[in-house]
Amino acid sequence: MSLDESQYHKLADELLEMLFDGLDEAIGDEADVDLQDGILNIEFDAGGVYIINKNAPNKEIWLASPKSGASHYAYKEGAWMGTRADVNLLELLNDELKVSLS
Repeated sequence: MSLDESQYHKLADELLEMLFDGLDEAIGDEADVDLQDGILNIEFDAGGVYIINKNAPNKEIWLASPKSGASHYAYKEGAWMGTRADVNLLELLNDELKVSLS
């Protein structure tokens, strides 16, 4: 499914809001979770920063992770999947952050 610009923004904004709400609740006592202007920052008190943001020109979500590095995700068949490897963004975050996101 090829997304038009409005579909992309709707899906990307929904993802970021869901991540913000879920992570703030799940790890809010261990990290500062902040969402502003399409950029989600997760800064752990013990060190390490995750940045998840929209990249509208490519219709992707970009992740900077202190564990797995930088990666890009496109919306395919109902999920945000890696553009270079067949990795589901939510599954990766579940594994790295030891939380359950849906």
